[in-house]
Amino acid sequence: MRVLTGGESHGPCLTGIIEGLPAGLELDSAAINKQLERRQQGYGRGGRMAIEKDRVEFLSGLRFKRTIGSPLTLQIKNRDWVNWQETMAPEGTPPPGLEAVTRPRPGHADLAGGLKYNHRDLRHVLERSSARETAMRVAVGTVGRILVERFGFKFYSHVAAIGAVTSTVNPADLPALAGQVEQSPLRCADSRAEKEMLKEIDRAGEEGDTLGGIIELVITGVPPGLGSHVQWDRRLDGRLAGALMSIQGIKGVEIGAGFKAACDRGSQVHDPIMADNSRGITRPTNRAGGMEGGITNGEALLIRLAMKPIPTLVKPLSSVNLETKEEAPGAFERSDVCAVPSAAVVAEAASAWELAGAFTEKFGGDWIEEIEASFQYYMETITRRLK
Repeated sequence: MRVLTGGESHGPCLTGIIEGLPAGLELDSAAINKQLERRQQGYGRGGRMAIEKDRVEFLSGLRFKRTIGSPLTLQIKNRDWVNWQETMAPEGTPPPGLEAVTRPRPGHADLAGGLKYNHRDLRHVLERSSARETAMRVAVGTVGRILVERFGFKFYSHVAAIGAVTSTVNPADLPALAGQVEQSPLRCADSRAEKEMLKEIDRAGEEGDTLGGIIELVITGVPPGLGSHVQWDRRLDGRLAGALMSIQGIKGVEIGAGFKAACDRGSQVHDPIMADNSRGITRPTNRAGGMEGGITNGEALLIRLAMKPIPTLVKPLSSVNLETKEEAPGAFERSDVCAVPSAAVVAEAASAWELAGAFTEKFGGDWIEEIEASFQYYMETITRRLK
C-alpha cells in the first residue's frame, strides 16, 4: 500500500489518496471521525482547536461503505479557510498590503525550507510543515488501523511525561487502563502525575513558553513474522521509527529497552526463550519490545517517543529578518502550549499505517477474504510449530 497527502494548514482542505487497499474492507467515516476527535483533544491545545471540527469525506474508492480496490481518496475541510481565502488563494494575485513572513522561527522548518525552495515568504514553508498535516495522517492511519484490527491488533497510548513530571504507570498495564487514559485531559493514567503536569502546562503558558514530553505506545495482537531481516529497508523497526520520527516535534524513538539497553549487560537485556507445556514456546520478558532482527516476534510492541516543546513561542526567541538581515524576534503564529496528548493519537495512527503495510506485504491479496485465508493458514502453521 502507498499513500500521498496534500494540503496547507490554512488552505481549503487536506487530502489523502491511498492506493493498494484490498477490496471488500468495510470503512465508516464515524470510526475515522472518532480518531480525529481524539487528536483534537488534550489540555494545552491552542485556539485552532476551537475553530476546527475535523470530519472526513470519502471522494473515491468506496461504495456502500466497502472498498472497491481503486484508490481511496479522503478529504478533511479546513473551517479556518474562510478567514484565509485572500492570504492563501490558489489563484489570482497577492492582495494589497499582504505581509510576507520573513522572520524564521527557531526550531521550525521556516529557514531550512525557505533556503531549500528559494522562498522569500516563509509562509510557503510553514503552511505545509505545520502539524495541521497530522489530521490527514490520522485519517489515513485509521484506515490501516481498521484493517489490522480486523485481525486482532489493538493500539494503546499514554503520556508518560510532560516536561520534568513523569508518570509511574507501567506500559504493560495500558490495556487495563485504557478507559482511564481516554478520560484524562492529558492521556495520563497516573492521577498524581496528571495534577502536576497540568500545573506545569499552566505555568509554561503564563510565561509564554511551551512543553514537550514522553509518549508510550503499546500494540498487542501483532503476529510474529511482519518485516524482514533480509534487507535494511524491510526491517520493520526501522520503518516504524522512521514513520514516528516524521511526526512534527518527535526527536527520539525507542523500541523495547531502547537507550537503557546500551547501559546494561546482554544477560540483562535479551529475552530468554522458554518451553512451557501449556503455552508452548514463550518468553518471560519483553525487553526487545516485540521486535527482533527487524521482525515482529509475537510479543506486544513497546515504543517510546520523545517530543520536543513546540517552537512557536508567545515570547519568541531571537531571529533575523531575512530581508533586512537585522536581528528581530521570530515570527509568532497561533500555537499550543503543549500537544503531547494529541501527538500520542497521531503516533497510534502512524504506527497503524506502517503495520498495515507490513501486514498486507506478508498476507497480500486483492480482496479481504483472500488476506483472511492467508493469515489463517499462516497462524495455524506457526501455532503447530510453537506448541
